[in-house]
Amino acid sequence: MTEQKTASIILIVDDEPTARQTVESILENQGYQIEMAENGIQAISQALALLPDVILLDVMMPGMNGFDVCRRIRQEPLLAEIPIIMVTALDDKQSLLSGLEAGADDYITKPYDRYELRARLLGITRLNRYRKLLEERANIEEAHTQLLAAYDATIEGWSRAMDLRDKETEGHTQRVTELTLRLCNMLGMDHESLLHVRRGALLHDIGKLGVPDSILNKNGSLTTEEWEIMKKHTVYAYEMISPIEYLHPALDIPYCHHEKWDGSGYPRGLKGEEIPLVARLFSVVDVWDALTSDRPYRAAWDKEKTLEHIKNESGKHFDPKAVELFCKMLES
Repeated sequence: MTEQKTASIILIVDDEPTARQTVESILENQGYQIEMAENGIQAISQALALLPDVILLDVMMPGMNGFDVCRRIRQEPLLAEIPIIMVTALDDKQSLLSGLEAGADDYITKPYDRYELRARLLGITRLNRYRKLLEERANIEEAHTQLLAAYDATIEGWSRAMDLRDKETEGHTQRVTELTLRLCNMLGMDHESLLHVRRGALLHDIGKLGVPDSILNKNGSLTTEEWEIMKKHTVYAYEMISPIEYLHPALDIPYCHHEKWDGSGYPRGLKGEEIPLVARLFSVVDVWDALTSDRPYRAAWDKEKTLEHIKNESGKHFDPKAVELFCKMLES
């Protein structure tokens, strides 16, 4: 089905009926919707009601002349951007200047040359359509930006809810997100990629919402069966996030941050560079923050001991290049 284009509305403002009819005959069959006004007051009222695409405005009218009407229109927020072509029999430079100073966009003199009038209107309606398209695009982009901001605020809320539920990791999500972004910045990742990294880091443990409290908050060691349930949180994260299209690029960290360089991780046993880069970087940060934070079952390790452990796991748990980059970040 072909979409029908809405005809441009032309508002003709002239106190002389014959002048209005002349313009109407020139524009007949040109695809315009023609509307009429006989004086300035009527012109402003019609303009507010119709929001025309162009106003053809006669200068010499009784009461409120064309210059006054033009100024009033430019003061109305709804009408201020509507193109105005001043029309007059006065062929002098001062009238031209007065029209432009009043806010007119173009100026044409009587008697009309039909081809010139059609050409002027065609040009100005095209420009007006282009302006409207730009405004619509800007509005869409602004709405899109606001929507993404709302999404990101929601993600922040989810991550805080997760930290509150898992008492022993409170503040963990914010810390690992900041450190992971620093690593990615060192690699020169672009702004859009960093946005996805941030979202993935904030949501890295979202799958734990599917793990029972009795397992998540257990004080002692987990049984084999409980550990198998705990490990499913990466799969739960994938199942929760994958239906959300705009979060697809953020899936690598929630789904893969427990994979290990030597292939002994979970959920899929990926090995080496099969593991997404951001997940390899994040796993180093995740372990660093976990070990340097207090837990109910152990005190925090000092930084030297933790760093030694991470170096020892290079090539086993961790990507050696990720460990090297992490050490550089700590040194800086």
